[in-house]
Amino acid sequence: MKLRMTLTLIVLLASFRAPAQEPRVVAKVKPLPVALNDDFEFRKAKLFFLSEPGAIGFERSYRLFGALTKLDQRERYGNYFDFFWRAKRPADVTVRLEYRQEKLHDFVQAQEVSYANVRGTRKTEFKVVGDDYFDDGRVTAWRCVLIENGRIVAENRSYLWE
Repeated sequence: MKLRMTLTLIVLLASFRAPAQEPRVVAKVKPLPVALNDDFEFRKAKLFFLSEPGAIGFERSYRLFGALTKLDQRERYGNYFDFFWRAKRPADVTVRLEYRQEKLHDFVQAQEVSYANVRGTRKTEFKVVGDDYFDDGRVTAWRCVLIENGRIVAENRSYLWE
């Protein structure tokens, strides 16, 4: 009986978890000083490119779930980035994705999500989809950084990032 109540409590607490924040677009990307710190690290990066009908797989079905019309599906085509990272001590952290797209060449764009007093393992999701993808093309190079107090403390990048 106690086990059942404990499991029910865990399920209820998990269902009340705060929803993931939507990334905000950075108007002007400014270079930041680098001060890498072992208290922060990237664990894993999951990249997915969703294009017009092709192979059917789990990730494609997951990303298109609920998109009933062709317009709904078009709004979901593009690049998806999931970054898993860890903060070993409590800190105010901003996760920033900087990226370049095919048609914009060397122009750098960025999206970021801020977390207050965060500790432990987290997942941050970014996407370049819909009109952003169709107007400017695929993401060709990217860099994801963890920022604390205006300094880059951890970094993960694609091999094409300079």
